[in-house]
Amino acid sequence: MKLKVCGMKHNPGAIARLHPDYLGFIFWEPSPRNFGGPPPEGLSKGPVPAGVFVDATADAILEKCRDFGLGMVQLHGKESAAFCGHLKNRLEDLGLDVLLVKAFAVGPGFDFEALQPYLQACDAFLFDSRGPMPGGNGKAFDWTLLAAYPFDLPYFLSGGIGPESVPELEAFFQQPAARRCMAIDINSGFETRPGEKDPARIKTFMNQAFWTTKRGLKSTEKNE
Repeated sequence: MKLKVCGMKHNPGAIARLHPDYLGFIFWEPSPRNFGGPPPEGLSKGPVPAGVFVDATADAILEKCRDFGLGMVQLHGKESAAFCGHLKNRLEDLGLDVLLVKAFAVGPGFDFEALQPYLQACDAFLFDSRGPMPGGNGKAFDWTLLAAYPFDLPYFLSGGIGPESVPELEAFFQQPAARRCMAIDINSGFETRPGEKDPARIKTFMNQAFWTTKRGLKSTEKNE
């Protein structure tokens, strides 16, 4: 199980030293967590830098990939499967080893079959909660809806995950639907202000959550 800490703006170095798997930078100006500065020092030696984009052009995304050495691109807008496929081909043509992730807001009545066209165009999905802004808006969705997820493509679990979510995560990872979950994505639930994360809270969460999720996965494997 991997961890992505997203929405970094003010103290990426402090969080990188905790060694999460991914460190997310939002490149969308309306966001209070928009990262507008130069690449932080030491990105190449720490967690995989992930760029979050909302309906950006392929050229703009590729430019950030080169400037920041991104190892993951997360598309959080209305990007089509055709756009994802085009971007994936351009990344490969440039020899860039980048995980391409398409985010979807999940709620009651969500049609997972609608993701079928994205299966060949993406490396993973990210499931978030619905809200007025792109992203989870700090709220969790009903994770039991993922029982209807029919594909093998792995996904990130996001939306409203905070320090208090450990019991719910443990319960979720005891369910068969969790077998395809490759990472947990955290953001506002660990902030002291938008874009500034609390290292102590994240460290405690990592120590607690990753023990419980591994235990849950073992339980799931026994039940299959």
